[in-house]
Amino acid sequence: MGVRATSAGASGVLNLDTLIRLERGRRSSGAGPSRRLTVPEGMREPLGCDAVAMPAGLGPLLMPRLPRVGCVYADSTHWWWLVPSDSDVALEWPAPAHYATGALAPASPRLPGLIHHPGGTLPYTPPIPLYLALCRVTGTAPAWSRSVSA
Repeated sequence: MGVRATSAGASGVLNLDTLIRLERGRRSSGAGPSRRLTVPEGMREPLGCDAVAMPAGLGPLLMPRLPRVGCVYADSTHWWWLVPSDSDVALEWPAPAHYATGALAPASPRLPGLIHHPGGTLPYTPPIPLYLALCRVTGTAPAWSRSVSA
């Protein structure tokens, strides 16, 4: 299923991936200056890289609930967990979490520092266990378990 593009000079079909990228560009264009969290030397990002930020107080509650912890960065107010790109597709991350496409952290004098470096070469925390653990500690029902009304 696609959507026909009808703007001047544009013909063709826009697929879901294109629509998601356009929406992300629209959302991030007004976000103000930001800087990318850097992946440690020797690690690779075959799936791209996004980040999930949450208040620093939740970080220690999440660590023991996860089967694998990837790169985690922290500053005085937030912890940032690296996840594969597009880990927000079909997921509504519970408040107070913030999903950062491209692993962009708000501009500040210093980038958040790396506080956890996983073994191996992949920087990712698996997004579904992170999502479920975050739902658990915030008392939020996962999106797929909520009732849907017609």
